[in-house]
Amino acid sequence: MRWPKDPTGKGHPRMNRVYRFLRRVSRSLVSIWFREINIVDDENIPHEGGVIFISWHPSGLIDPMLMHASLPGKLSMIAKHTLFKIPILGKLIRSAGAVPIERAQDSTDQTGSKTRNKQQLDNVASVVADGGRLIIFPEGTTHTDSSVKRARSGAARILLAARRKALLEGKPEPHLVPIGLHYSESQTFRERAAVIVERVMEFQDIPESTSNEEEQDLLDREWVSSVTDSIGTELKRASLSKTTWRERTLIWKGRSLAYAEKIRQTGGKLVKPTYAESVMGARRIRAGWEYLAKNKPTLTAQLVEDCENHFEELEQRNLVPLDVDARPERLTRAASARLFISWAWAAVWMLGLITWSAVIGNLAPYRGNALAIKIMKKKGAEQSIIGTLKVITAVVFFPLWWIIISGAVTWLLLVEASPVNEILQMHWLLALLTNLPPLLVFSILFLWWPTSAKLHMKLYARLIIKSRQIRRWKAWKVEEYNWDELVTNQRQLAGRLVGLGEGLILPGDEDWVDPPAGKDDVVSVKKRKPTAL
Repeated sequence: MRWPKDPTGKGHPRMNRVYRFLRRVSRSLVSIWFREINIVDDENIPHEGGVIFISWHPSGLIDPMLMHASLPGKLSMIAKHTLFKIPILGKLIRSAGAVPIERAQDSTDQTGSKTRNKQQLDNVASVVADGGRLIIFPEGTTHTDSSVKRARSGAARILLAARRKALLEGKPEPHLVPIGLHYSESQTFRERAAVIVERVMEFQDIPESTSNEEEQDLLDREWVSSVTDSIGTELKRASLSKTTWRERTLIWKGRSLAYAEKIRQTGGKLVKPTYAESVMGARRIRAGWEYLAKNKPTLTAQLVEDCENHFEELEQRNLVPLDVDARPERLTRAASARLFISWAWAAVWMLGLITWSAVIGNLAPYRGNALAIKIMKKKGAEQSIIGTLKVITAVVFFPLWWIIISGAVTWLLLVEASPVNEILQMHWLLALLTNLPPLLVFSILFLWWPTSAKLHMKLYARLIIKSRQIRRWKAWKVEEYNWDELVTNQRQLAGRLVGLGEGLILPGDEDWVDPPAGKDDVVSVKKRKPTAL
């Protein structure tokens, strides 16, 4: 996993120790949760000026944590103002870059709340104007819809205030950078994620300042409204948004067919692409599909119907397109034996020293963390801060337990009164362990508990993958599935998809030009000019 390098030099806020520590925690947690994280096109982040990163919000606490871990520099996040009043937590999240905001709907004092909200927005804008980097989810709420919800005006208002302040102070102009967050399955352990850094959005110049307050307010509102509309469209483009999950699923399965067909045409070996490559493939299918739906609706509708019928047939057999494309011509016993041995190897290591170390070093704080959250809920803690409190208590409980268990095991190994030490003394080789320096033993153990947990997760993921491959192998041997017909139908569909795409300029092609800000990919799709023989 390659984490982007942090910016250095004048104009970039300094990252304090608390921030570096919390980011290290975020990176550790997301590395455990996801088996693969791709960070793509981080060179799109401008080197000068503040940056507002915007993204859709499909996965609750996972979204900000993944962005916090993946994006370089000191990142600020807008947090509910009441969080800053909580002892210890308030200071901690402020040190981590959080800035308070008070929404009008959260207060009974509507007039006072609006005034405080404006002041807090100005404070946030100052952070960006001074070169800071801010994460905003313009939808204002997390959700599980297949499409992006309506964008709110907060991001545009902050950008306007930040650009106006930077202009007055002669500082570099702040930018707005969309982030595409993509998950194979965000709520499932050891799945895959991709963080796609899109190009900087370009807008009209901010309104000039006037002495007439009403005129100024009107001009500002028009600019904010236009930028907010562009943000909404950009979020849809960056997230591959579709109206229904049926359409979204169809695009991703179509991507799988097209990928396998291109591999066959080039004579390459079919291997699972990185998740970033899969996202780009889905983006190409989505852009081409929408272009063809507009220009060749009859042809596209027939292709959609044929694809849906094929995918429905696969679902009835509990199969996915990869199962069909990856099926070998011959199912040999040797290949089956290698697959089983690979599965058994992961199982033996996982259930051996690695898993027991992971359980001893992490089960107690995990249960303690769950108990603390349960108590907080009973005491009426707001649902909106439960996720944050869960992370904070984990940061406290886990290291504290590692200190306790490391000290206990060090005592068992090195102190003569310990029964374990007495057993080790029975063999000259094991007795050498009892002569190691206590501080060295303690340090090794303290580092081993979280390391064993990570190793356990990786072995678990490998075990799951191998288990899926074994189930796939069993499915390949079921002759009732009529594999010859499935393979033929799928390759014909794949050929039709690739054939249609070859005549178009799509995202990822060398001659592709990204659409202007506020426009979807489909507006930049063009017919490819035939090459002269």
